[in-house]
Amino acid sequence: MKSGRQDLGKGSIPKLVLGLAVPAMIAQFVNVLYSLIDRVYIGNIPLVGDLALAGVGVCGPIVTLLSSFGTLVGLGGSILMAIRMGEGNTNAARKVLANCFLMLVGLAVLLTAGFLLCREPLLRCFGASDATFPYADTYMTIYTAGTFFALMAVGLNYFITCQGYSTVGMAAVLIGAVANIVLDPVFIFALDMGVAGAAVATVLSQFFSCAFSLWFLFRKPPIRIGLGRPDLSLMLRVAGMGFPPFLILATDSLILIAMNAVLQYYGGPAQGDTLIACATIVQSCMALITGPMLGISSGTQAILSYNYGACQSDRVRQAARCVLRMCLAFTVVMFALFQLLAGQIVRIFTSDAALLDLSAWGLRVFTLGIIPLAVQYARVDGLTALARTRTSLALSLFRKGGFVLLTLVLPALFGARAAFYAEPLADVISACVSGVVFVLVFEPQLARREFHAARRTPEP
Repeated sequence: MKSGRQDLGKGSIPKLVLGLAVPAMIAQFVNVLYSLIDRVYIGNIPLVGDLALAGVGVCGPIVTLLSSFGTLVGLGGSILMAIRMGEGNTNAARKVLANCFLMLVGLAVLLTAGFLLCREPLLRCFGASDATFPYADTYMTIYTAGTFFALMAVGLNYFITCQGYSTVGMAAVLIGAVANIVLDPVFIFALDMGVAGAAVATVLSQFFSCAFSLWFLFRKPPIRIGLGRPDLSLMLRVAGMGFPPFLILATDSLILIAMNAVLQYYGGPAQGDTLIACATIVQSCMALITGPMLGISSGTQAILSYNYGACQSDRVRQAARCVLRMCLAFTVVMFALFQLLAGQIVRIFTSDAALLDLSAWGLRVFTLGIIPLAVQYARVDGLTALARTRTSLALSLFRKGGFVLLTLVLPALFGARAAFYAEPLADVISACVSGVVFVLVFEPQLARREFHAARRTPEP
């Protein structure tokens, strides 16, 4: 075993879970800082901070959607690659990585062109008012131009981690985050670029992460990026594997769109922009929970996938239990923190007294269901790691569909602020359903894998 690389098939499961989960948590936490730091600085721009913050909040769904395509390829491909590595099929693993690299390049080109051409109607549809549109348009134009770096930085990181190099994957994200922290005040305040400066700093930071990831994957690990003939069937398999986690992230965009539109509609000219600014702050804080928890559940998928591929069912069971416990422990701590310190946390975004009170209330409401949400993340990502993509997709759709429905219905019945209750209600209901489904399908899935391995036949 090479220095700095963890053996997914032989190491202690608790140590492996910690070894992969902690760096992935840190990486995801730092990744959240890309948007969070931007919003903190933007919210404190003199005279126009609150309007600028609302404008950037309107961009949130597009930023999330762009990043989710990196997860589609990276997470889907890394799961398939880890299974092939567990089977001992190195050539197939290399083929997966080569095709995923081509997919990321192609998606980056298509998405950049598409979003640049359609940004104005999209921003209007997502809740930009006449007052906030100039800020949203400026930020989105610059950010979208750097889509290639964003997709590569997100997607390639999964292929570093799934080979056991969790600290290297963390370092790739840290490089971009530190750069963003340094560059944000320079471009926003020192160069007086405002919202445009925040976008430029973010794109440059993503470039640094992208460059480091490419350098590592071309030169260092056992499975490196290589060039080969595109395999359409393999690309479709990767997309199928990555679609459930992609849907989780992409439909976050739909929820943000629905919430912004609902708040603007029911809040009206008097309160619409203020409510969107509040939602932007609350959703930024919520990302400090969901981002690291996604790091736990997705960062440890390689352990489940590798041992599933090697037919080591006891190690798969033990890993699934460890991941759930870690997610629950994390959400208990974050629940206490956000409920007790909501006012102090939102204060870093704004000094406006009315917005402070509203945001503190919104944050406490939004985080009411985060402990059950740990079950949703651990179980859905666990099923994805076992190639049970249709089941995990259905569970993801159930949660997000319920979330959107509640976001639309509650304000119509109880007023604009009721939209904030959609999150905890959807979290609790979906966690119950996902927990029951996991119990029903987990053991049969392991038995099915062992059956096909014993007969030396591929799974259908």
